[in-house]
Amino acid sequence: MELFERLAYYGQATILSIFLRNTLKFNEVQAGQLSSIFGGLIYFLPIFAGALADKYGFRKAFSFAFFVLAIGYFLIGSTGMPAFAGIYQGHLFLFLSIILIFTAIGGSFIKPSVLGTIALTSKPESKSLGYAIYYWLVNIGAAIGPLIAFLVRNYISIQAVYLVSALSCTLMFITTLIFYKEPVPEGIVEKKSIGEVLKNMGLVLQRFRFIIFLLIFSLYWLMFWQIFIVIPFYLTDFISKDAPFEIIESVDAWGIILLQLLINRLTKNLAPITAIIVGFAFTILAWGFIMVHPSITMIIAGMVIFSIGEQTQAPRYYEYIADLAPKGQAALFQGFAFLPIAIGWALGGTLGGWLYKTFARESNQPSMIFLVLMCIGVLTTILMLLYNSYIKKHPAIEIARESL
Repeated sequence: MELFERLAYYGQATILSIFLRNTLKFNEVQAGQLSSIFGGLIYFLPIFAGALADKYGFRKAFSFAFFVLAIGYFLIGSTGMPAFAGIYQGHLFLFLSIILIFTAIGGSFIKPSVLGTIALTSKPESKSLGYAIYYWLVNIGAAIGPLIAFLVRNYISIQAVYLVSALSCTLMFITTLIFYKEPVPEGIVEKKSIGEVLKNMGLVLQRFRFIIFLLIFSLYWLMFWQIFIVIPFYLTDFISKDAPFEIIESVDAWGIILLQLLINRLTKNLAPITAIIVGFAFTILAWGFIMVHPSITMIIAGMVIFSIGEQTQAPRYYEYIADLAPKGQAALFQGFAFLPIAIGWALGGTLGGWLYKTFARESNQPSMIFLVLMCIGVLTTILMLLYNSYIKKHPAIEIARESL
């Protein structure tokens, strides 16, 4: 289920910015805003969707999610089909915003349901393997989805990519109904209501150290999502309109699939916060490579470097969050681990669109985009270094404050 959902998500995500601009004729800023709506919500809403999945069961949650996703992806594609042009004419931005919100609501139920299923069906000694398989399948989907999107766009049409994503989710809807069995938890499992989720969010927001950490980390994801905003625009406008931008966007995922074990082995002795800072530093190098000579070869090299940085910090991120959590609140804090991804998407789409429109379209200085992203990487790394320095110098003060 995770494989096919990610295949559908990343397949359409790789062409979304190009679809919005070239097919639907939005400018780069509008395309970025629409991307921000969808990407921000699909990573923010799981905080609440997880509570509903716990309450009503994962089978119902999966069924609802895939049913909505299948309809949503079809509707997104329909906005670019001549047969539906009369329906959306004059109000396309509004209609598409509603469709993207609708689709994101469905997609928000997937991750809590997948992770919840793994938690309930794996034994203590195999749980880490279960999550490792989950992370691996996420990246398999992120690697194969763009390849399928490229072939479908190249040989059929860009709108058809959304039909493939809809078909993928339809197959998983049928699979859920036929094969998925609701896992039975051992013992008594506490199920949270939406009210309790809001209360817990308030508790988390009171943890100053944790919120600062998440906000700094959001800058990393703000850079990451430019792979899906700025890179396809640049490739098709400045290198070749026929550039296989979907495949190039998937290099990050392929890097994780091929190098994760090696990177883990090389960095296993680093402290979690050190691994995070090193991972951030790689983003500086990645955007710097691209800025110096933004050719296809250098963009691919930059994506590989970015991937190495991601593999260095990503596994240690969750470990560090567990260390930050007060005693007895580890699960609560892990529930908010996706917030930086949501914030990065919510801001990154609009930022990327503005950067491209300003520097590539209006002033014909596209290399300035990569310079700005490199500077964000420098800022992110410095902020995390300062944060770590402060925590080391004032651990007692921080602990006392958080116990109030």
